Amino acid sequence: MGYVSIHAGHRKRLKERFLREGIDHFEEHQILEMLLFYGIPRKDTNEIAHRLIREFQDLAGVLDAKMEDLRKVEGVGENAAMLLALLAPLSRRYQSCKFKGKHQLNSSQKAGEYAVHLFTDLHYECFYLICLNNQNQVRHAAKTFQGTINEAAVYPRLVVETALKYQASSVILAHNHPGGSIKPSQGDIQVTKRIKEALGAIDIKVVDHIIVGDNRYFSFAEDRLVL
Repeated sequence: MGYVSIHAGHRKRLKERFLREGIDHFEEHQILEMLLFYGIPRKDTNEIAHRLIREFQDLAGVLDAKMEDLRKVEGVGENAAMLLALLAPLSRRYQSCKFKGKHQLNSSQKAGEYAVHLFTDLHYECFYLICLNNQNQVRHAAKTFQGTINEAAVYPRLVVETALKYQASSVILAHNHPGGSIKPSQGDIQVTKRIKEALGAIDIKVVDHIIVGDNRYFSFAEDRLVL
């Protein structure tokens, strides 16, 4: 009975506030608290939300945390951890889908803006092959590598197979530098050359390589580098 008398009304008020105002004026712990309603149906989620913020520093830290680390926080069970772990990749997928077949990435600026969205809140290095149709619209953004990108780690055959799978007319390469620097390394330049050669053999053009760091981007095409 304690749950019904104390917490049920609080949940209802928080939901009603969201419906009235949206989420912009919510504190970070309140956003987490409301999300946890759907992973923890019959507990006070306020204190759990505060524990998560203390453990991972802020909302972004919570949503970027691994599922096994989330489960270590008192009160966070498997369902709640799964829900929270889904949100960051879901957000990236949403951004990718917004562009698919709708917007032309026909300039370095548009490609850069798209890539920045693609890497939002990613704190590890990874590499995407953005496959375009003959109108420069996104067919698919495929994550092809994860971890430190260097010449030895790149498998041109996998890049070729991915481009063929999504029937790419051309591609944009994109990877991130989690440290924030967007200056291309010699490894980045060598990787670009190898991929360009591999795709050129099957008449698929590499139109740009975008490096993302700290919500900024560097364009190989804009800088007339390699391409």
